[in-house]
Amino acid sequence: MDRDEVDRALARLDAEHEAIETSLLALQDHAGRRLLEGAGLTGVTKERWAATEQSISLLWAYFDAYTAALEAARELRARRRWLGREDLVELTERLRGESVTLSGAALHSAPTLAGGPARLTERFTLAELVNRMNELYAHALDLVVAADAVWSALPARIDLLAAELHRTRSLAHSVGVRPGEHPSGDDLESITAELADLRAQVVSDPLAFWTPAPGSSAPGGGRPDTGRYDRAARALEDVRREIDAVLTVRQDAEQRLVRLRDVLSRADRTLAEARSARGEVLAKIAASEVPAVSGPSIALQEQLAAAAEYRRHSQWHRLSPLLESLEREAEDELLRARESLTAVTAPLAVRAELRGRLDAYKAKVARHGMAEDPLLIERYDAARRMLWSAPCDLRVAEEAVLRYQRAAADVLVPRHPGPVDQRGES
Repeated sequence: MDRDEVDRALARLDAEHEAIETSLLALQDHAGRRLLEGAGLTGVTKERWAATEQSISLLWAYFDAYTAALEAARELRARRRWLGREDLVELTERLRGESVTLSGAALHSAPTLAGGPARLTERFTLAELVNRMNELYAHALDLVVAADAVWSALPARIDLLAAELHRTRSLAHSVGVRPGEHPSGDDLESITAELADLRAQVVSDPLAFWTPAPGSSAPGGGRPDTGRYDRAARALEDVRREIDAVLTVRQDAEQRLVRLRDVLSRADRTLAEARSARGEVLAKIAASEVPAVSGPSIALQEQLAAAAEYRRHSQWHRLSPLLESLEREAEDELLRARESLTAVTAPLAVRAELRGRLDAYKAKVARHGMAEDPLLIERYDAARRMLWSAPCDLRVAEEAVLRYQRAAADVLVPRHPGPVDQRGES
């Protein structure tokens, strides 16, 4: 090396020295490193931090050796303004050769990057020493940044979720959602235990919750693994929705119970009407199959009484599902009662339709001045006797009405024996 090359090399090494020193001091003051030093670590974080602490110690040993070698080179360069050949040879050896030796005292307990034990003595060039320090620094910074990222992201979120969990538990207790009495109460206990366990593990073993970014070589490349936290948050949200449903029940329970009583009362009245109509049909209609009519639903009345009891004792978590099922079943009961009434009164509806048809044709005949026709009077009286007598045979009565209709049609529209020539003479 000539004098200019020596000066340029010293300037470059001075700049590298300043950059490395700044980085080491920043690592020393990094919040993540301070937390790692003071935390009661477990698991993978404990193992990796123990190795990293040794790497940081080795890093400072390398830096001290680098500093001493660089200072010695500076002193040699400062002896003379004009360097002789021997000076240039010595400076070349110091700046480019394996001029830095680290003894076993510095390396005894420090692991290598490959994971094996360090040799008792190592020799480096200054460039090799810089590369080695950069590698050790990158590995140490990666671990510190990862741990700090997990600690920055997860414990605060877990604490917020735990506070929300506490509020939800208080609200759940007020509406009777308790462990052993309601599934959501058991879920709250499970979420509480999960959050406590999760926070303890995050604090003691943050690296177990770190997912490195694939293909990333930058220190701290990756993200915190929030899978367990997210599952707990979703479970709590499900419980909150269930409690909201229970609260809604508490607010409108009386109104819903009143509606239920009204629906069941209408169903009972409809069934009573159907039973009464069935007796009338059996008395007034002959040769007709009339379906049987069941009585009111005792089971629904018992469930309605149980629902009222739950409301009186503020057992909203039990009242909520019972009201939902009762509302569906009560509507079904009312529909069944209406269908039963329709089926029972069908023969009466048929008789009423036949009566209306008979009277309508009689009125039509009267409008055309044919009311006194003997055949029509005879057939009308026959049909009327059948429709207004009890019991009424609907099949025979319908045939009588049809005979009257045909006779009326014949009178109102007389049949002609053949076609009539309507053409006149021209």
